[in-house]
Amino acid sequence: MKKKLVSAVLCTAMLTTILAGCGGEAAPAATEPAAEAPAAEEAPAAEEAPAAEEPAAEEEAPAASEGGRVIGYTCMDGTNPFFVALEGAIREVVESHGDTLVSMDPANDSNTQIDQIEDLISRDIDLIFVNPVDADGIIPALDMLKDADIPMFGFDTQVGDMSYLVSYAGSDNYNAGYVCGKDLAEKCPDGGDILVLDSPTMQSVTDRTNGFLAALEESGVTFNIAGQQDAQGNQQLGNEKATDLLTASPDVVAIFGGNDPTALGAYAAADAAGVTPMIYGVDGSPDVKALLKDTIMEGTGAQSPISIGKTIAETAYQWLDGETVEEFIPIETFLITADNVDEFGTDGWQ
Repeated sequence: MKKKLVSAVLCTAMLTTILAGCGGEAAPAATEPAAEAPAAEEAPAAEEAPAAEEPAAEEEAPAASEGGRVIGYTCMDGTNPFFVALEGAIREVVESHGDTLVSMDPANDSNTQIDQIEDLISRDIDLIFVNPVDADGIIPALDMLKDADIPMFGFDTQVGDMSYLVSYAGSDNYNAGYVCGKDLAEKCPDGGDILVLDSPTMQSVTDRTNGFLAALEESGVTFNIAGQQDAQGNQQLGNEKATDLLTASPDVVAIFGGNDPTALGAYAAADAAGVTPMIYGVDGSPDVKALLKDTIMEGTGAQSPISIGKTIAETAYQWLDGETVEEFIPIETFLITADNVDEFGTDGWQ
């Protein structure tokens, strides 16, 4: 078992992810939606990125009249560093074509996401990139987009009915969880109690959890789920859920988080409880990669938000140019641990 984590390292990882994520990149993703749902971020939004934020909405009509397209974007949580990187990759492709990207952040609220999509429709967008808060809950918004004849391109998390989408690009989420479960079974041949922090409304996290549990079952090693809670893919909630679960089951051998923010929340909870379970996440985020050596953070099922964003954006433009595109584009996932983290680095996404 790895040695106990150091508080200084923990603070760095927690602050990096909780405070808007990924340094300077976080501002665009978090502030764009300010136009939709006024909050404390609204003032900075107008100052920090006037070209892409609220003023962009006012300038959309002139841009469209000059031939530039207006393209919508919605993801489940714009403050998650994974989506900050992914949105940046899409934005780069969109702007390279002289078009405008209008991003919305529903902050993991399905009703807010539907309202924001309705607003995007009123802005006369030409197409939209969609990542649902709730795979089935988003269907009413997809119906509105369909009625408005706005083509939809999905990314990272599938919607409840994929027939709405022209194309989808996303990680092999099942495999991302599977490689974590396989690694745990190999490192813990005696089995034991484990905790699972999932998110049933997020299809990507559900797929990862299913893959993780399938790998454990296939291994033949006996693991018992001592507790399983919905952490909604959120670091703070992951910390709260893990704290409660560890109070009831302090001797678990491992904790699986459906994404890296959840795993970081569990990491903090384990430190506070003075216990040392092996912790797995999914994303391959810089914060988690930085903790893989000499801490209880054991591994992360890695994916590439940059590859996902660039792939779906380029696919959309190929379709706009009249090309035939694939309906489903899988993006490779793989395990990163202390053994291979140096190959990928800890200061950015792979």
